[in-house]
Amino acid sequence: MRSKYTSTRYACYATNFSMSVCASLSPLLFLTFRNSYGISFSLLGMLVLINFCTQLAIDLVFSFLSHKFNIKKTVRIMPFLTVAGLVIYALCPLFFPSAAFAGILVGSVVFAASCGLSEVLISPVIAAIPSDNPEREMSKLHSIYAWGVVAVVIASTVFLYIFGNENWPYLALIWALVPAAASVLFLKSEIPELKTPEKTSKAFGLFKNKALVLCVAAIFLGGASECTMSQWSSSYIENALGISKIYGDIFGVAMFALMLGLGRTLYAKFGKKIERVLLACFIGTVVCYLAAALSGNAVVGLIACALTGLCTSMLWPGSLIVSADKYPAGGVAVYALMAAGGDLGASVGPQLVGLVSDAAAGSGYFTQLAQTLGMSADAIGMRFGLLVAALFPVIGIAIVVALTRTAKKPRADVLLGEAAASLARCDAEAIAANAGFRPDVTVCEPKSRTDNDIDDTEDADRTGTDVVDTEDADRTGTDVAGP
Repeated sequence: MRSKYTSTRYACYATNFSMSVCASLSPLLFLTFRNSYGISFSLLGMLVLINFCTQLAIDLVFSFLSHKFNIKKTVRIMPFLTVAGLVIYALCPLFFPSAAFAGILVGSVVFAASCGLSEVLISPVIAAIPSDNPEREMSKLHSIYAWGVVAVVIASTVFLYIFGNENWPYLALIWALVPAAASVLFLKSEIPELKTPEKTSKAFGLFKNKALVLCVAAIFLGGASECTMSQWSSSYIENALGISKIYGDIFGVAMFALMLGLGRTLYAKFGKKIERVLLACFIGTVVCYLAAALSGNAVVGLIACALTGLCTSMLWPGSLIVSADKYPAGGVAVYALMAAGGDLGASVGPQLVGLVSDAAAGSGYFTQLAQTLGMSADAIGMRFGLLVAALFPVIGIAIVVALTRTAKKPRADVLLGEAAASLARCDAEAIAANAGFRPDVTVCEPKSRTDNDIDDTEDADRTGTDVVDTEDADRTGTDVAGP
């Protein structure tokens, strides 16, 4: 059974690596785009915003309308979209330099749409493949993304150094070979069945599940905690710590990605008790943010940046693992909702830090404080922004504590199994009573439905059964599900 899904796993790994290509390539080329095509910083920033909006739109569409799509065909189409996006991204500026930004923008939107689909569908595909330890498989999948970022940054930097920045289109075409390989693998792979809600109203019903709402909050805070440090670490190291960019990027940014991959790989190898891991990660992230914001030592600041990668490594995949455990019958809609929460956090966190840092740098109070401490206004503003960002993991601690107190939502088949056992006991009691062997036993009979019966509306539509109380709950010890 497992062997037939081997190529499916590798296709998922290649797709996640492709996501790291799409996420990392543009930031590496921003200065090249500005110098070669005269693209302004505001337009380059717009690329990031449009990419986010595209991915979030895909997440929301699949959160509520996943039942409208052929999921298996969509999974197979994803890597083709990535290839198409990277080809447009590379060739349009090459052949039409006067419309370079338009080509880069269109290509970015296409592969951002593919990344949005990947976020929604790759995790449930891995979760649906039979495994002895599905939690570790999920962590392994997400570790591929982190290691992919490290590989893309190093390989792209070396390529541009050797062949020159003007040859960046060929670099993009080389990276397009990764999703091309994923396309070939998916074409010959068996894709497991993925559950989707039967109608849109059932997707909205997901919000009635307290544990799932907490999981969405956890991944929102985890995404904010991870991406805030990931996106601002370079500026923090240069402005707040006074370290040159090349050393800051190597020992700060690259080490962040390295530790991110290491944390996920370690959990994939040895991990268990994910809720405790999430709690420890949020606590560690608080410590790292406070150290980065308050320490005046450059070495401590660099170490804090790197260790933030380790501490945030399991916040995103760990939230997905908990959601699958708390809501095992959720399927694609749950993963789409979780991806939307993570993407929203990944946007809100860095944006909030930018706004707070600018406001603090322009404030008279913080300007005077910076002079007193011998810092620049930008440095004190960046530190205050990171201090505010520490609120994300602080709130995350409370969310995880609440999650540990919620019960796992049972599958419909578990409820039916308990009901069948209860009915069997009732039948056995009836036979014994009629035969005169146990005259003290009253035969178990279901009472008529009343307003006090337990009606699980989420499972009733799916299983066609209602869960009702028995006449003698103390004797049977379980509820009875009507056939």
